[in-house]
Amino acid sequence: MRIFVTGAAGFIGSQYVRDLLAGAYPAYADADVTVYDKLTYAGNLANLASVQDNPHYTFVQGDICDPIALDAALPGHDVLINFAAETHVDRSITGAADFAVTNFLGAQQIFDAALRHRVGRVVHVSTDEVYGSIPEGSWREDHILEPNSPYSAAKAGADLLARAYARTYGLNVSVTRCSNNYGPFHFPEKVIPLFVTNLIDGKSVPLYGDGLNVRDWLFVADHCRGIQLVAEKGNAGEFYNIGGGRELSNKELTQQLLDATGRDWSAVTYVEDRLGHDRRYSVDYSKTAELGYAPQVTFEEGLALTVDWYRNNRAWWEPLKARAALA
Repeated sequence: MRIFVTGAAGFIGSQYVRDLLAGAYPAYADADVTVYDKLTYAGNLANLASVQDNPHYTFVQGDICDPIALDAALPGHDVLINFAAETHVDRSITGAADFAVTNFLGAQQIFDAALRHRVGRVVHVSTDEVYGSIPEGSWREDHILEPNSPYSAAKAGADLLARAYARTYGLNVSVTRCSNNYGPFHFPEKVIPLFVTNLIDGKSVPLYGDGLNVRDWLFVADHCRGIQLVAEKGNAGEFYNIGGGRELSNKELTQQLLDATGRDWSAVTYVEDRLGHDRRYSVDYSKTAELGYAPQVTFEEGLALTVDWYRNNRAWWEPLKARAALA
């Protein structure tokens, strides 16, 4: 079996590849894995250093928007999993074009290439942000899409394309929609790695608005287990929520991070809220649970592991923060 994984030099995709090659997914035992990644600012081959000498691993630098490059790399693969995306909401607010191109048009190129080369199974990795904001309860997969940022709007468009390719062309594609991920190798522009690295360096952290926006937190390895279940058992043209089952306000999350790093609220600076900031996310993942999914890592366990990883891997994140001017 040959697996083609786009965007796998990033945070979530690299976790999936490391786990796959470590034998975490018996159905894909001894599979050959091709990582296809453009290596933008968030793509980092250091994320894959532990598997770079594995005989089942191949890396190809390429852009999902480039059909010629896809045609050169994709033939002969049995499964395609698309992690490739621009993902940072703040960046989408200041520059939406890259998000529309990569997240929507790039997905369309992926689906077309999968058809051309008769890839038998495709999973497109999306986000719960396509649903918008929910004041109470949890989204099921048939909830209306109400994206509120350029990032989530582009992802919602790709979700609809996936459905259309399944219905129109018979592409065997499923879509996963995850809640907020955290864990090791997370690029330090996102809230948990940014806060952790700032706090352990004695710096302050910026908290948006009143800090009461709520997110459901999902450990990255649990997310990848859910993706694998959908790859093995999901139905074409259908959507699958993957959640962590732990909702926290940003203020509650900040308190956890302060406690984990031995800091107090004097390290927190309230800043102007993000434009169009969604108030609350919450997914009902009972449909994915029917495939055998359940989170295995509690938030407390995952956060402790994550904080320890950043403490012990300064050589990984310091250059990234310096290059991106993050503080």
